[in-house]
Amino acid sequence: MNFEKNAVLETHLEKVGAEHVLVQGHPAGLFVLFFTEMWERFSYYGMRALLVNFLVSTIAQHGWGWTNAEAMKLYGLYTGMVFLTPLFGGIIADRLTGYKKSIMVGAIIMTLGHIAMALEGFNKSFFLAGLVLIVLGNGLFKPNISSMVGKLYPDKGGKKDAGYTIFYMGINGGAFLGMMLCGYIGEKVGWHYGFGLAGVFMFLGMLQFYFAQRIFGKIGNTPERKEELTDDAVNKVENPKHVVRDRLLVIVIFMISSIVFHLAFEQAGGSMTIFAKNYTQRVLSGDAAILFKWFDAALTVLPIVVITGVLFVLAKKIIRKYPLIILFSSISFVIIWSLCLWKVYREYYDMNSEVTVSWFPMLNSFFIITLATSFSKIWEKVWNPSGPIKFAMGLTLVGVGFAALSIGSSEIPTGAKAASVSMIWLVLAYFFHTVGELCIGPVGLSYVSKLSPKRFLGLLFGFWFCANAIANFIGGFIGSYIDKITESHSMSYFFAVFTVIPMIAAVFLVLGNKKIKKMMHGID
Repeated sequence: MNFEKNAVLETHLEKVGAEHVLVQGHPAGLFVLFFTEMWERFSYYGMRALLVNFLVSTIAQHGWGWTNAEAMKLYGLYTGMVFLTPLFGGIIADRLTGYKKSIMVGAIIMTLGHIAMALEGFNKSFFLAGLVLIVLGNGLFKPNISSMVGKLYPDKGGKKDAGYTIFYMGINGGAFLGMMLCGYIGEKVGWHYGFGLAGVFMFLGMLQFYFAQRIFGKIGNTPERKEELTDDAVNKVENPKHVVRDRLLVIVIFMISSIVFHLAFEQAGGSMTIFAKNYTQRVLSGDAAILFKWFDAALTVLPIVVITGVLFVLAKKIIRKYPLIILFSSISFVIIWSLCLWKVYREYYDMNSEVTVSWFPMLNSFFIITLATSFSKIWEKVWNPSGPIKFAMGLTLVGVGFAALSIGSSEIPTGAKAASVSMIWLVLAYFFHTVGELCIGPVGLSYVSKLSPKRFLGLLFGFWFCANAIANFIGGFIGSYIDKITESHSMSYFFAVFTVIPMIAAVFLVLGNKKIKKMMHGID
């Protein structure tokens, strides 16, 4: 089927008053949300890439000189709160403000948070205040932009899964650029410059979304009581109580699976950062240094070429009707291209070649950008297994990634504070983690959208991110014991824990696949 002429989707878009121009077979509004979320993720992941590294760096390195355990506990608390506050942001949007206003207010608050963090050099209180503001702003922003993506599509068919996978590419495009540029500038120029850069793109993303609100029609408007009653009546007719109950139970099962996945996966910003900083060979010389410089240049430029292509395709479709969307997006890309080319030039002529700690988490987003479109096409046209099977695949793959780290660190002596393990093990881990994430991240968002009662969609997205909060709390707590576990057992043993737990959960999902599919009552 040529989806550019998909009558079902166009009818749905007309019903909600949204712009029904299709871009690559998907609503133009999807790509507006793609770029809005991309810049928000730039700011969040750019700052997150610096957080633990900044905290554990010595005072002489202009860090705070915290211990690994102290930094991991703050990291777990912060990232956990980032995923907890969307629960309240979803309720506020569902009942009071609507998605659009919540997204705008959240973006403003996060921008102020990044500005506060950039002022860290004046007083430590600015840094902590910035973390609080980002947590609060993210709570209003995150669940509601994900809800708007779901509202662009009808529930039936695999297009919503494909749409969320494309949206996920935007999330990781921003994460990639944020970790690369904020991480690089923070480590090699100055921490506060890295924190401040994150705020610049949060502000530009906010402006782009502000001028794009007409493209969504009624989607995300302030809720009206009359409309809520109508939706409620429709849900009662179309979805009997036992159907709603079963589908909510499936969401709970997926949430538990997501917790297990993310308590392992989110070690990327914690224990894996510590492993990269203290136990990985990052200083290169000779042919290895030259090869890395060329590889890093390609890694820097290729994703931004891909994402610029997405903007170009969108611009051709909507620039005449929505010029300000393209204007602010173009300003963002001019700045990004300038920074990327500056980084490539600076690194190429730098006599030393030391891989930054933040370079490794960036691989996750690079693999997402390069693989997301392929996964979208696989789910849509080649093979679309059930939700439980996709989740089981994701859990297995994140376990395989940690198995690679466990093998790679097997030669590190018990209690060692430093080592020089090959970079390849971290690269392999991030690759497997990314493939696993593509089986869970966008798929989970899609199933929450399809299985939830519509009048509680924002709330249930809030609960979904609350599961990530629990995962980050647990993952940060376990990660804070990295020094104690490596002293009493080994680094290999520490990573083996994160190998076994997800794989056990995957087995349970495979065994329960048929029952879970039955409880979904026709949702595929």
